[in-house]
Amino acid sequence: MPKTEAELFAFLADLGIEVSTLRHPPLFTVADSQALRGEIAGGHTKNLFLKDKKDNFFLVSVDEEAVVDLKQIHHVIGAAGRVSFGRPERLMELLGVVPGAVTVFGVINDTELRVKVVLDQELMRHAVINAHPLTNEATTSIAAADLVKFVEATGHDPVILKVTG
Repeated sequence: MPKTEAELFAFLADLGIEVSTLRHPPLFTVADSQALRGEIAGGHTKNLFLKDKKDNFFLVSVDEEAVVDLKQIHHVIGAAGRVSFGRPERLMELLGVVPGAVTVFGVINDTELRVKVVLDQELMRHAVINAHPLTNEATTSIAAADLVKFVEATGHDPVILKVTG
């Protein structure tokens, strides 16, 4: 069973990571999220769950405004050829979330370390980063350094790359 939001928060607390979370109606798109901009400071994520032809999976977190060239990103992230979006079943199986709630916090559910985590260099320039806490009914703010600490604590080796132009 995927971890719950409460289990995520307990994991973060055990790591000594402080976060703040704002509840809101379900948000499915970046456009939905942008309606909250006055209330939540920091960088806001757009998350892409991708797979390559060899069934390697990638979670790419970029700034919500970023434009990602899906025809070229495989060169940057080290994929075996072009990438496509991972199927919803695989998203649930590997990250424990549904489309519309894709989040870097989902790596807490990737206990077999099947997903490569890529954080965009531009996103990581923000002191605070905002992402869904396994549900699209809330937004959690975390310090950029603590986000890296969290990803590493899940056993993943986050790669910070210049994904966007």
